[in-house]
Amino acid sequence: MNIGLIGALLAAIVLMGCNEQSAQVDAPQPVAMTEEAVGHYCQMNILEHTGPKAQIHLKNLMHPIWFSQVRDAVAFTRLPEEMQEPVAIYVNDMEKARQWDFPGDDTWIDIEQAFFVINSNRIGGMGAPETIPFGTEAGANGFAMQHGGQVVKLSEIPDAYVLGPVEIDLQKHTVTGAL
Repeated sequence: MNIGLIGALLAAIVLMGCNEQSAQVDAPQPVAMTEEAVGHYCQMNILEHTGPKAQIHLKNLMHPIWFSQVRDAVAFTRLPEEMQEPVAIYVNDMEKARQWDFPGDDTWIDIEQAFFVINSNRIGGMGAPETIPFGTEAGANGFAMQHGGQVVKLSEIPDAYVLGPVEIDLQKHTVTGAL
């Protein structure tokens, strides 16, 4: 094979790789919740809801879309009709939260890094079972020992848990209180 042809092919491959990298969007940093932050589905002020929240940054959108419950953000990523491309998804790390009701703006972590507790006795800000994020597996396990549930990674959360109908047994679930 001609050495010039090999050189040209290698140069083309390198240029293609550069073009792919420049097409990638840098992930924006998490944004603080403000009075203007409203839930994507409920259109209610996020600050009026307790428990962990989520924010999804979409390609070509300047501001994130907000979710009153992490469960709803996970559902958003699995719905076929949601065609917009997420470039970053952040959730509150409840291990760092000082209180359940208002986790704080310094607790955001990437959703892919989180460990989640599902099927616990805690419900989210919209009154539905919550997908509760933690920055460490140990933190998630500690919460599950105290509040029940199972520790999973994002890909292990069953579709039925975030997309299925919700039945709430208020005697089983804790609405507010300490972590």
